[in-house]
Amino acid sequence: MTGPVTHTAKATAHIRSGMCCLVKGQVAFAGSGPGDPDLLTVKVARALQEAEVILFDRLVSAEILALAGKQALLEDVGKEGFGPSMSQTEICARMVAHAQAGKKVLRLKSGDPTIFGRLDEELTACEEAGVTYQIMPGITAASAAVAGIGQSLTQRGRNSSVRFLTGHDMKGFADQDWTALARPGEVAAIYMGKKSARFVQGRLIMHGALRSTPVTLVENASRPNQRILETTLDRLPTDLAEAGFDGPALTFLGLAPRQSMAALTDLNMELA
Repeated sequence: MTGPVTHTAKATAHIRSGMCCLVKGQVAFAGSGPGDPDLLTVKVARALQEAEVILFDRLVSAEILALAGKQALLEDVGKEGFGPSMSQTEICARMVAHAQAGKKVLRLKSGDPTIFGRLDEELTACEEAGVTYQIMPGITAASAAVAGIGQSLTQRGRNSSVRFLTGHDMKGFADQDWTALARPGEVAAIYMGKKSARFVQGRLIMHGALRSTPVTLVENASRPNQRILETTLDRLPTDLAEAGFDGPALTFLGLAPRQSMAALTDLNMELA
């Protein structure tokens, strides 16, 4: 018992110590998680308090931005798929300029910065400008969304791997290994997949996927207005259009909500 108690005491002491995690003239790339402030890491919460400049993405929730220190300059540099966006070049230029001015810069991304967050481009910009950086991970949308449907991303006897896909890339709808994805038992988490739903459906069916393959969409994962759509590959575009999702949604290919979780979700929607 002594070991775990000692370890916990040390961890608590570190959290309460007020030790700075940001450095002047440096950029910290941080993940704000899926939106629920309770899922924010202690390190990122501390960085929000210390930052002098916060460059945040569109999907960072207002509840998390409210945790920023009073001294922080907040700059919205959000992007929207197929919509109006600040150019990546301008984002990098602003980030580097603030760091070179000696500011504590927090580049705040939704979810985890290492997953579909254009992190490499911004790291390269820092390196080319001689700006140091650090990376603070966060909970990615797939982890929060799969928890919301009471499922696991992997399961013995079903799938020993899971694919994280993007619905679109810089050239339009993203191409994938459709043959592999169409196999029974495959599980994939598709980010930014609402607009590409019909494209994904067509490619999968063309490569032999069963029309009855379960598909689940989770809108606003972990947030109070979370909604879950349970459907099949055959009905995916139709049901998605009827659901009228207008918030960020993650699509699970090959997963349906656990029945107990689906019943709880229906009850919560009725109470709301």
